[in-house]
Amino acid sequence: MEDRRMSTDTSSWIKADQREITRLCAQTGVMLLQHGAESALVESVARRLGLALGMDSLEVALMANGITVTTICEGRCHTTVRRNIDRGINMHVVTEVQRTMLLAEEKQLDLAGVGRRLGEIQPFRYPRLLVSVMVGLSCAAFARLGLLARGGEADFGTFLLTFIASGVAMQVRQYLAHLHFNPLVNFAAAAFVATSIAAQGVIHGWVDSPKVAMSACVLLFVPGFPLINAVSDMVKGYINTGISRGVMAVLLLLACCGGIICAMTAWNTWTWL
Repeated sequence: MEDRRMSTDTSSWIKADQREITRLCAQTGVMLLQHGAESALVESVARRLGLALGMDSLEVALMANGITVTTICEGRCHTTVRRNIDRGINMHVVTEVQRTMLLAEEKQLDLAGVGRRLGEIQPFRYPRLLVSVMVGLSCAAFARLGLLARGGEADFGTFLLTFIASGVAMQVRQYLAHLHFNPLVNFAAAAFVATSIAAQGVIHGWVDSPKVAMSACVLLFVPGFPLINAVSDMVKGYINTGISRGVMAVLLLLACCGGIICAMTAWNTWTWL
């Protein structure tokens, strides 16, 4: 009778641990998806974490807006589903989640330690002003490269106009993101602002090469990371997530084009083409 009671207590303990491990693996996968990790990395990290915490095997199914995790331990299965809500690209979170998994594999973290460390991970973000300044400088540098490629001289006025237009647009983009606007509305509005500022160079003739400024100030809206992830996912066999990421990247490009067209129409600066 006592042996049976001990067996029942052990079984209950294993089930409780399995539920918690399944939850943590799902949380790990969702955190990676939310912050821009590719699908192969999400599946690998979640599976390795489950194995490190004592599961016999772990299966992960990724969807465009969710994740399903199933753990198997001593013949028992436990499945959980979590919804994925985009939080923006943040490699700090992705790196910290991977480090947590590696620490679990090295037996430096137990089940409670993994849960505590995952709960302490917060997205690291640079100050908005610093981001805007650096984005402005990068777009201005592209404008200078465009001038040199066209055989022109380094025009400081074009460099400055591009810097101001892209920097202000980045501030608008960050502000709208802080207010939780739809990303499509965000891109369209910020592209409208960037093109409107650069268009003043065409209207008033402030710079020698306004065409370069108008084309370079919107380079910050190119969704390079989503496009790379989309191609990577499809190449590695994650067709559903790859297609969804690719479609979202195309929609962001279309929203950006809509904002540019609206600004050019409003300021009647089609002549720069």
